[in-house]
Amino acid sequence: MKNLLVEYGNFIYTRDSITESKYGDNSFIVEGVLQRAGVKNQNGRIYPKPILEREIERYRKVEIAQKRALGELDHPESSVVNLRNVSHNILNVEWKGDDVYGKVQILNTPSGNILKELFKAGVTLGISSRGMGSVRQLDETTVEVQPDFTLVGWDFVSNPSTQGAFMQRVNESANPNTESYDIANVLIRDIICELSGVCCLK
Repeated sequence: MKNLLVEYGNFIYTRDSITESKYGDNSFIVEGVLQRAGVKNQNGRIYPKPILEREIERYRKVEIAQKRALGELDHPESSVVNLRNVSHNILNVEWKGDDVYGKVQILNTPSGNILKELFKAGVTLGISSRGMGSVRQLDETTVEVQPDFTLVGWDFVSNPSTQGAFMQRVNESANPNTESYDIANVLIRDIICELSGVCCLK
């Protein structure tokens, strides 16, 4: 039976990862590791490389080729991308060893604008995969993703803990702190208030 498989905070994007680019509509472009094959992640899951290779190739030929490789700000409890919450578009994915490396365009949508402001404020963000599939128990703490896995895409998430790589610099803490979350919450509240025209309670 297939279940929704979401990964929280696999890899880290920081303000240093951003390059403002004249890419169409002046969106931000970030680059870095999206996922890693063959190693246990913080959720105890291993993604075998042959399965990821198959799904990355399909994702490149279908979603990216058709310009609908969309992702959301925070993981939804669904395998369907909600257009109202879309924040970014994956422009390219490629393999670098066992790492899936990608180029991500942050869009000028409400969620994309929140994402940009968080980056500008120096808030550390994670990016994580979402897909559908089953798993096989390997031991008490480890499961292996099975061949029925289907990749949905990658979403930006607030949890900055990681087992893998930092983007650009390795001088950011891997543990969330209250100050960062306070900044993020204030920014999100202010942006939502501005976009909706409704005064938010402070």
